[in-house]
Amino acid sequence: MFKRILLATDGSPVIERMILYAAHLARKEEAEIIVLHAYELPERYTTYTGYEALCEQYRAVAQSLLDEVIQQLREDGVTVEGELRAGAAADTIIAAARDNHVDLIVMGTRGSSNLQDILGSVSVQVLQHAPCPVLEIP
Repeated sequence: MFKRILLATDGSPVIERMILYAAHLARKEEAEIIVLHAYELPERYTTYTGYEALCEQYRAVAQSLLDEVIQQLREDGVTVEGELRAGAAADTIIAAARDNHVDLIVMGTRGSSNLQDILGSVSVQVLQHAPCPVLEIP
C-alpha cells in the first residue's frame, strides 16, 4: 500500500516517535522512506553583510539534523534517502511529496486546545493540500 513514505522533520522532540512509526510502516510495507528537513532562511537579514554565511549556518544545522534521522533509520534496517529544502515548511512538504511521488506523509503535531493549535498551521495546510494521506504523530 505504501511504497514511498515522506518523513517531514523540523528537529522537534517528536521526531523519535515519528521515526518509530515510519520505520515500522516501512518494514511492514517494504517501503522506502524519504526524510525531508525543510528549513526557512531568515529573510529579514538579506541586506546585512554576512547573510550568505548565516544561510550556510542554517543549512549546516539542518543537514546535521537530517543526517541524524537518516542514520537512525538505517540502523533500524530501513531503506532511506534524505532531502534538504529551504522554504516555507508547508509548501516545501507538499512539493516534496509531489516531486517524490510519495504514498504517505508522516509528520508531527503540536499540543494545544483548538484544531489549528493542536495540529499547527503547517499541519493544517499540509492536510488540506497534500497529494496523499498524512499521518500526524502527536
